[in-house]
Amino acid sequence: MRFDALSSGPYRRFWLGSIASVGSTQLYFVGMAWLVFELSDSALDLGLLGAATAVPTILATLVGGLVADRINRRSVLILTTATSAVLLLILAVLDATELVRVWHVLLISALLGLVQGFDFPSRSSIFPALIEPKQMMSAVALNSILWQGSRMIFPAIGGLLIALTDTSLIFVICGIGFITMVMVLFSIELEQIIQDKTDPWHEFKDGVRYVLHQRLFLTLILLTWISMFFGTSFVQIMPIFADILHSGERGYGLLISATGVGSVAGNLFISHFQQSRRLGLLMLSCAALAPFSLAGFSLVTGTLANAAGAFWLACFFAVLASAFSSVFLVSSMTVLQLKVPDNLRGRVMGIHSITFSMIALGGLASGALATKFSAPVAVVIGAVVVLSSVIWVTIRQGEILKLDGSQL
Repeated sequence: MRFDALSSGPYRRFWLGSIASVGSTQLYFVGMAWLVFELSDSALDLGLLGAATAVPTILATLVGGLVADRINRRSVLILTTATSAVLLLILAVLDATELVRVWHVLLISALLGLVQGFDFPSRSSIFPALIEPKQMMSAVALNSILWQGSRMIFPAIGGLLIALTDTSLIFVICGIGFITMVMVLFSIELEQIIQDKTDPWHEFKDGVRYVLHQRLFLTLILLTWISMFFGTSFVQIMPIFADILHSGERGYGLLISATGVGSVAGNLFISHFQQSRRLGLLMLSCAALAPFSLAGFSLVTGTLANAAGAFWLACFFAVLASAFSSVFLVSSMTVLQLKVPDNLRGRVMGIHSITFSMIALGGLASGALATKFSAPVAVVIGAVVVLSSVIWVTIRQGEILKLDGSQL
């Protein structure tokens, strides 16, 4: 794969700097979930943690897309990144002094979610100002590899750090990571054509209307939301699976890392087929295979948890599920980035970026199902919903099947 977007100096600095902030995001996800699990030992509280992040993120994202089209995106990112650093350092103090309670974690999680709602649209729509148009596919793939690669590495580090020290150190490191990204952003000059100040509500409706009237965009976004909400949200209750498999903090970090390994593998795989004439068929095939991998994960954790090698078999299925999901996610995001008009980019990509909040929000449903039935049963239910959605799209929405990568 040609990572030619890295030949652009501004994009290269942005991408390398993002290692610190994105890595910090993966670390505080691990730290917060384990801290809540230690404080309450509750699957429902883990689900509430996901909802506390997701709901403010989704609400703010809709406004954040509009902001990204009206205000300099670098300025937005500087503000959101600095605010994240402050919030995490506050949590670190609460944790280190043993004053922290579950509601503190939920509140700070909600505030971070609010900040992310403004951060994601600006982050995902800043690429055209940093690269040449021909480098877009490379930039999207590199961004995805950054997020998924950090999910492969940092959770394992986080699990080890928690086992050796405690979660407060995690939050200090995260605060420093976000401060590092602020310094990088100050070093980047960004030219952006700011739209004339018209009615914000009218502009917001234009973005929503555009997505609703573009059948391909609407289908891709909805299917991505469903696959994240029902198929990937099991990562939000991963401490429960670590407990079922008797693997502790280190096992928890490794299970999250396994999903990152799968996502990177999916990224590398699809990079060789992005211009395939059967791109649409490949996307939907992988989207359909992910639920079967989730069923395997559920079977291992539900019936074979005490068998020899069960932990590593669970990791294997987690890798497969994430790899198949990643193929669909990266391909769909690339299609949207290449087809959306630049004057609507912030709003449309803002709507799409709700995708990442669906993982955390789906954790509330997974936590509730795990409390009523069991965590493995919750995963199976989610897998059935995802598979049913893919089958429906394949039968009723033929436009995706006809996607030709060579024509993008």
